[in-house]
Amino acid sequence: MAEMIKRNKALSVSPLKASSPIGAALAFLGINRSIPMLHGSQGCTAFGKVFFVRHFREPIPLQTTAMDQVSSVMGADGNIVEGLKTICEKSKPALIGLPSTGLAETQGCDLRGSVKKFRDTYPEYAEVKVVPVNTPDFTGCLESGYAAAVHAMIDVLVPSADEAGTKPGQRRHQVNVLVNASLTPGDLETLREIIGSFGLRPILIPDVSDSLDGHLTDQDFSPVTIGGTPVSEFDILGDSIATLAIGPSLFKAGELLQERTGVPLHTFDHLMGLEAMDVFVMCLHEISGAPVPESLARQRAQLQDCMLDTHFMLGQARFAIAGDSDLLLAMSSFVTSMGAEVVAAVVPARSDCLKQIPCQDVKIGDLEDLEKTARERKAEILIGNSHAVDSAMRLNIPILRAGFPQYDLLGGYQRSWIGYRSSRQALFDLANILLEHNTHEIHPYHSTLAQKIDAREAVA
Repeated sequence: MAEMIKRNKALSVSPLKASSPIGAALAFLGINRSIPMLHGSQGCTAFGKVFFVRHFREPIPLQTTAMDQVSSVMGADGNIVEGLKTICEKSKPALIGLPSTGLAETQGCDLRGSVKKFRDTYPEYAEVKVVPVNTPDFTGCLESGYAAAVHAMIDVLVPSADEAGTKPGQRRHQVNVLVNASLTPGDLETLREIIGSFGLRPILIPDVSDSLDGHLTDQDFSPVTIGGTPVSEFDILGDSIATLAIGPSLFKAGELLQERTGVPLHTFDHLMGLEAMDVFVMCLHEISGAPVPESLARQRAQLQDCMLDTHFMLGQARFAIAGDSDLLLAMSSFVTSMGAEVVAAVVPARSDCLKQIPCQDVKIGDLEDLEKTARERKAEILIGNSHAVDSAMRLNIPILRAGFPQYDLLGGYQRSWIGYRSSRQALFDLANILLEHNTHEIHPYHSTLAQKIDAREAVA
């Protein structure tokens, strides 16, 4: 069990954290024809948009209530009402996500009261769903904001079984899948393929694999998301045979969905590596009643062979890992399953799953904390996002980029990490990085006796 070490600095040096509003916006971007409207200043949304554009390299629909000096003091609830009205009128979305920011929370915003006032004032836009969620910048991180948005979507959009007339298991081949912030669009494509191989139809909540996967469309421009989970799917979640929640950050949302609909909940910490995937595959087998597909059995055998091939390089390798808690748990469990050791682990915010991290201690801090610990404990390889590249250079160790954001690597947002096949590729990549940097290689021995003999011959 890892010991949690709290922050002991009054500032962040080389910050690791991405803010909660960005995480909430990311969740809303996985819903079809949606648009997040951040309640705060223009700068809050502008910086978030820069992060998204550099990571996904796609146009990102984001709006803001544009709080200024006057509204920050006198109240900005009117900005919310007028902002919602303007977006409904001009963009005609199916859903508007309404995350708050640090400025709005400090000012004392009333998101739900403002949404009610909007409904009373403009009843003609009743068909547009609005999901408010409190995500101040000064609390949590991207992962917690994303999880709060998913929880809020279920709370607002999913009717109770009595209201909707749904019944668990009525759609025998339908499963609800709550996916956490660490899963990439490539991961979700892999997840859909694995679940589909058992004859099941997954409803991914949210589904950024359809909206942020980097495909070209016939439309030159769209003010709302193109692709993602349709809002109408939330009405039938209560008919599913099971709910799968992937990542501890979404367990609370899964419990709410189970309470609301009665659909049984199955939770998974992550889907990286042999053991985690075996548990997931057997769960799908039991839910569907279908045999495990031969393709998955072959991929499993290939992963086993890869584990034999790479354990010489990865066994006893010393890792430093930085990321949000779900990602840290997945990566650390993955590498330690190969006999490696996590000597430095840093997260930006506290989480319930930190004690599960297979590491001596977990620091709640920034990349400076990671760098100091990695240097003291002689880490050999670093796993982190693009912000950690400079730390890896100063430590003179290689880095494998994972997490958000990745702005110096094309296609990083699309890489798949989960499943037998993707776990195999991750092992190959880690082993090759270590080989390239001559880690765990046996250096040639130069005999001192031979050197003396050579010296005598040279004199003669």
